[in-house]
Amino acid sequence: MDYQSQQVEAKWKARWKESGAHRADKHSGKPKYYCLDMFPYPSGNGLHVGHWRGYTISDVWSRYKRMHGFEILHPMGWDAFGLPAENYAIQHGVHPRISTAENVANFKRQLEEIGAMYDWDREINTTDPEFYRWTQYFFVKMFEQGLAYRKKMPINWCPSCKTGLANEEVVDGKCDRCGSDVTKKEMYQWMLKITAYADRLLDDLDKLDWPEHVKRMQRAWIGRSEGARIRFKLSNHPDEIEVFSTRPDTIYGATYMVLAPEHPLVQTITTAEQRTAVESYVDESLRKSNIERQQVGDKTKTGVFTGAFVEHPLVDRKLPVWVADYVLMDYGTGAIMAVPAHDERDYEFAQEFGLEIIPVVQPQDGPVDGLYTGDGVLTNSHTLNGMKVADAKRAAIELLQSTGQAEATVNYRLRDWVFARQRYWGEPIPIIHCDACGPVAVPVEQLPVRLPEVERYEPTGTGESPLAAIAEFVNTTCPKCHAPAKRETDTMPQWAGSSWYFLRYADPNNDEAPFSKEAIDYWLPVDMYIGGVEHAVLHLLYSRFYTKFIYDLGLIQFDEPFQRLFTQGMMTLNGAKMSKSKGNVVNPDDIIRDYGIDALRMYEMFVGPPEDEAEWSTNGLEGVSRFLQRVYRLIQAHSTKSVPEREALTKLRHRFVASLTERMEGFRFNTAVSAFMEYVNALSAESKQGIDRATMDTLALTLAPFAPHMSEEMWEMLGHKTSVFDATWPTFEEKWLKDDEIEIAVQVNGRVRAKLVVAADASDEAAIAAAKSLPEMQEWLAGKEIVKQIYVQGRLVNLVVKG
Repeated sequence: MDYQSQQVEAKWKARWKESGAHRADKHSGKPKYYCLDMFPYPSGNGLHVGHWRGYTISDVWSRYKRMHGFEILHPMGWDAFGLPAENYAIQHGVHPRISTAENVANFKRQLEEIGAMYDWDREINTTDPEFYRWTQYFFVKMFEQGLAYRKKMPINWCPSCKTGLANEEVVDGKCDRCGSDVTKKEMYQWMLKITAYADRLLDDLDKLDWPEHVKRMQRAWIGRSEGARIRFKLSNHPDEIEVFSTRPDTIYGATYMVLAPEHPLVQTITTAEQRTAVESYVDESLRKSNIERQQVGDKTKTGVFTGAFVEHPLVDRKLPVWVADYVLMDYGTGAIMAVPAHDERDYEFAQEFGLEIIPVVQPQDGPVDGLYTGDGVLTNSHTLNGMKVADAKRAAIELLQSTGQAEATVNYRLRDWVFARQRYWGEPIPIIHCDACGPVAVPVEQLPVRLPEVERYEPTGTGESPLAAIAEFVNTTCPKCHAPAKRETDTMPQWAGSSWYFLRYADPNNDEAPFSKEAIDYWLPVDMYIGGVEHAVLHLLYSRFYTKFIYDLGLIQFDEPFQRLFTQGMMTLNGAKMSKSKGNVVNPDDIIRDYGIDALRMYEMFVGPPEDEAEWSTNGLEGVSRFLQRVYRLIQAHSTKSVPEREALTKLRHRFVASLTERMEGFRFNTAVSAFMEYVNALSAESKQGIDRATMDTLALTLAPFAPHMSEEMWEMLGHKTSVFDATWPTFEEKWLKDDEIEIAVQVNGRVRAKLVVAADASDEAAIAAAKSLPEMQEWLAGKEIVKQIYVQGRLVNLVVKG
């Protein structure tokens, strides 16, 4: 009888649910293993088969580890606050509370279909007040430690989403949520001081079992640079302009200064004659994205002279101070000393405005005309002349330090995290503004600050959250002095809940603390984290920051959240990433109806290396479906027979288990499926003489992580009374992996002249004698003197002759 996927899969899902088969139990006495998916934000589009790929990978691995004796924590939840959910609600004219609940219900239905061993008793939702109570708690703790602060600053502003964005949320100058061009807007914003953890975030990457490309992305975003802070005194003005430079050796080549349009000194130092021009230029610059402003070589440089000058710290030279949009406040100090002979942007700018260019570095073989950015020796640099660049950097810092105008320092590309959003659908920031006391944290015992019910939730566009219009929410009293006060009306970004959610899974129903020490010490850190590479910077960086902060609070005993990371490749159709807008989505509901859950799971693993992009093919799915039918019929035909074990099948089985286990450990699930297909072909060829019970058990056991429903059914057909997942992954013996006979090459004077089959453990003498006796060797040996004979075990015989 053919395998009836609908009936069998429904049967086993019901049994698992009834028995609580997937509940994680920290009292089991087993070693723990925590396997986690990056939890989804529940959009209205539902899941497609591309999403299923990652969830299947994590479930295959979780089930595999369970069969190795681990107590598995494999939870699931919903990243349901933030811009994606709110934008969807606005687009469809539905309150985000309603649309989010509907989307969560649909996602959960689809994820239950996958047959994954999720412990649904631990389900969390970032919009649940009992969850975001603790999200607010961590913000309060950061505020108390000085890591959460408020300041007025130019921020990335999305005119479509009508909210501020962190640098990480701007991709190629556009909002990563809606694709609109991002501009700049100056406003008060809540910030998290992630820069205080920059060194630890950088250094601790070395102890993680993560893909190297993800580590590179993290290192690049943190962007540690060694150099010097140099102060230039303004002429006829009490202030100084401070710059950070990685090339203090080029100080003698500085011919002008540039301030970012947002720099606070722009308004202060601009002369009356230049004010109108400067203000017009600044206004125009702030309409551009950072990406536009940083383009190299493909646009004319723009800028305006402030009318001010600075004194060169080492020579009697005045440098004009310009404003130009190619300098950003997001890096260094928002000011640069321009060395146009050795920097492409400075060179373009100097040429555009006719500014002086002084070469101070030249190659070993002599000067070059124009721009030079390579290594070399110093010139036109007084006491630094003739030094190599590395030596000149140190000497220049010492020279500048002696004048009191510089010091060696380290700078980072990483900026403090813009943490406020001027939107409705997010965690209210638990701060109260008091005229007398300033910003005051809401007392922990009064958390959560609940998000109020509103009818109008659309963004205002004024720079204020919709919460600002709710008087009963805004008006309150100061926790310190009890005077009338105002609540903060900005909300947290989507990243707030996702930066610590993995900790809550250890103890999701705790109403006294975010988690207990007992639970966190047993389950954490996460052993395997699986998700898309698109989160390689934002989510992973923020989660690492939160974990280190919580570690510093003394609440956990580890300072990295995810010991091992795997980033799966996306699924494509017709060469394009699956998306509803492109009309190339394959709905898993349709596939399950036609082929069954296990066929879809196994095809998702077979389609290609799990870390690579893969193209969907219905033909490939049909092939996997036919293969599973074949396996089922094979077990069905032999499950009631008692057949003695044969050496041929024993050897085949041990070799299969060895090969499969090696592929599983290497996360090569596509080649693991190939191993199954090869094994079943071999078993089918041997099946006329019968298949013994050990061989059938092994097939059901090893298939279980991939096709759990069918494997449970086959395991029951084989007479077992407990779940296949309560059994142990089969082992193999080395003695069965060795070949009895092997084929080797036979060479004469290093050239292959014949092939020979010998015993695997043949002695040198036996192998050489057999090679010399081969009929095809006689023409090469007749009349020749053998001067040397060599046997390389398992590979070749070489006979050296002369004559």
